[in-house]
Amino acid sequence: MTADTLLERISDYANRSNPYPLYAELREAGPVVRQADGSYLIGTYHEINALLHDPRISADPRSRPAPAPGLSEEERQPPFLRLDDPAHHRLRTLAMRPFGPPHSPGRIDAMRGQITELTEELIEALRDRTQIDIVDDFAYPLPVTVICRLLGVPRKDEPLFRQWSDAIVASADVGPGQDTIERDRAGEQARAEMGRYLVNLAEQRRGHPSDDMLSAFINEPDPAMRLTREELAETAVLLLIAGHETTVNLITNGVLTLLRHPDQLDRLRRDLGLLPSAVEELLRYEPPVQMRERIPLADVDVAGTTIPQGTSLVLVLASGNRDPQRFHEPDRFDPTRPGNEHLGFGSGIHLCYGAPLARVEAQIALRALIPRLGTATLIQDPPPYRQNAMLRGPRHLPVEVRRPA
Repeated sequence: MTADTLLERISDYANRSNPYPLYAELREAGPVVRQADGSYLIGTYHEINALLHDPRISADPRSRPAPAPGLSEEERQPPFLRLDDPAHHRLRTLAMRPFGPPHSPGRIDAMRGQITELTEELIEALRDRTQIDIVDDFAYPLPVTVICRLLGVPRKDEPLFRQWSDAIVASADVGPGQDTIERDRAGEQARAEMGRYLVNLAEQRRGHPSDDMLSAFINEPDPAMRLTREELAETAVLLLIAGHETTVNLITNGVLTLLRHPDQLDRLRRDLGLLPSAVEELLRYEPPVQMRERIPLADVDVAGTTIPQGTSLVLVLASGNRDPQRFHEPDRFDPTRPGNEHLGFGSGIHLCYGAPLARVEAQIALRALIPRLGTATLIQDPPPYRQNAMLRGPRHLPVEVRRPA
């Protein structure tokens, strides 16, 4: 096998449970590796970080010189996650107004009690269980309930989002030479249905504001700060998907990592004050987002290689997080690692919008789970993984919990 097949091999489900040897191969062949399909892979930390801050590198799929005739609705009207400045800055700023500083500085901290309460409810429901699926029984319902409450989605409607989310996330995967027409069509339909639902829900609150983000969006008093109906749909869908998908993976990957490292699990159990640092290390060691696709707006030189304008550029964040040129003993899980400036939430203008909420949820979730994990063992290792190579995490994580004698 040659380096120009790396993206194909990374995308191969057979390598989903452990792509890290392929990332090591990428770094050894890099920093820049051209693929057989004409795309370019970057797997080294410093080059990835520089490109994430480079204004010549676009997140907008419309930046390709000759967009495909079957461009999806999302690609015709991308959410702000896939826009460049100034459009990105405008929409991100409007989305942030009811979510965080400077307009709503206490939003996340105010949710700590609610997140803790939800976590305790989920833990209580598992108290007498000896077999648990960490994904279905805990890591999925916690963040999806949190983001639904943040947006103002009624609890009875929360189950609607799983099927929609699965279709949308599948359509966002990265892979070479794949026939994605059906997958993209299903993702576009799910995005449209979810968008209509969320906009209609917001419209019900017009003139009747409540303490949720959809209400804040639809009742924005400043005309210059209002989202259009299309922008509201795209932004609300993005917040709901991004607000739980990555956190599901963060919590699940965290539990899996701790069960594989019982010495570190015991260390955390004895000192829960290490949890914030441990979550940062989990974001480096097993990041929920493994890679991002970008498009150069001009020919760009990276470590002596010219990447042509308009080509697909895949930044393998998870490989950068294991780069020995940046991290000491990068394949070692160390909850007290100093100077841990990882790429788990990306970097630059597209630094993860929901990072503060994800950190809080992961810390609260692991604080509640760690006391139970001391008597837990993995039923299946490696567990079954999701198909998606970009948003990588177990589809199920079955564990057995021994009850005290």
